[in-house]
Amino acid sequence: MTETANARKIAFATFIRRALDEARATRAWSGTEVSRRTGVSRQTINRWVRGDWASDPEAERVVAFCEGLGLDPATAFATLGWDRRSTPHRAGTIPPPMDPDVEALLRRLVDPEVSDAEKFHIRETIRYLAYRPTLPVTAHNRGKRVG
Repeated sequence: MTETANARKIAFATFIRRALDEARATRAWSGTEVSRRTGVSRQTINRWVRGDWASDPEAERVVAFCEGLGLDPATAFATLGWDRRSTPHRAGTIPPPMDPDVEALLRRLVDPEVSDAEKFHIRETIRYLAYRPTLPVTAHNRGKRVG
């Protein structure tokens, strides 16, 4: 293995380890929870932490890991020595318009006047809603507006 390849593995392993430590410290997420929320298997994450990979990690998995933890995939890509053009493009490059309620939550999350406790509550509520099982559509609730 070349010195450059080894340095890339160490840098990426360090990035992954820090992301996991941050998830444990700020969200109390276990490795299993990180895996569940990112869609990246524990085995893959463990290989990344050990730098135990023969070929580069799949870009889509790196993006999923980062997005699940609220990290910028560009940072992970930089540790791997990939340029921004390597970032996989999602279907439809133009995002849909943001819901006004979501915009209001985002403003509160960056507002320095909002307490850390309130921001924590907002994030936990969003996580709950984002990862709860989807309710099945039934004849009873089809086409009805909720709320």
